[in-house]
Amino acid sequence: MPKRTRAGAVTVLAVAGLTVGAALTVPAGAAPKTASTPRFLSASQLPPHPSSTWTAGQVTDGVPDEMRFCLEEALLAYDSRYRPFHTDLDTSARQLTIVVGTAAKAKALASSLNKEFKGCAGRIEADPEIEATYKSYGSLPVEEGARVHGLHTETTWGATDIRLLSVGRDGRTVTVVDWSQLGDFSDAPVSAFKKTTTKAVNKLY
Repeated sequence: MPKRTRAGAVTVLAVAGLTVGAALTVPAGAAPKTASTPRFLSASQLPPHPSSTWTAGQVTDGVPDEMRFCLEEALLAYDSRYRPFHTDLDTSARQLTIVVGTAAKAKALASSLNKEFKGCAGRIEADPEIEATYKSYGSLPVEEGARVHGLHTETTWGATDIRLLSVGRDGRTVTVVDWSQLGDFSDAPVSAFKKTTTKAVNKLY
């Protein structure tokens, strides 16, 4: 059964993230970039949109604003890169990748990211005008594993958003795929998103 609690709509979370600050800084001891740089998804590998096409942005250092509110606490100690994607309509996506020093540290980071997203709604439950429903879509048997989450948010003024997010790992590399649009759980392309997540993890190396 999904857990219902108060939380910020996806669009509200993105705006809230803007207040956190500039892109995360690279700490001393962060894993250096090497010739074996993880690869990112292409636009054609995202869940098909019924009436628009995906466009891929440039790979950029840092954390996208849309991910900050839910995940930043788990990412503060790491150097990360991301690639944004968008359609001509209301659907957008992001892929974030972090390379750490060891497989054990990557496993711990993936666990922390899953925990942070699962608890994201509850962290802003004091807002009486926004309600959220979290749903787990289970794990995927790809490389060292991936886990898929869903979050639906609705405001008292009528805004409703659906978000799918996955955390996957290959060795000492963790990748997060984040998809969102207007709508509810019935609008979420869960099967296609799971395929995208599997491709994202397999494509890293």
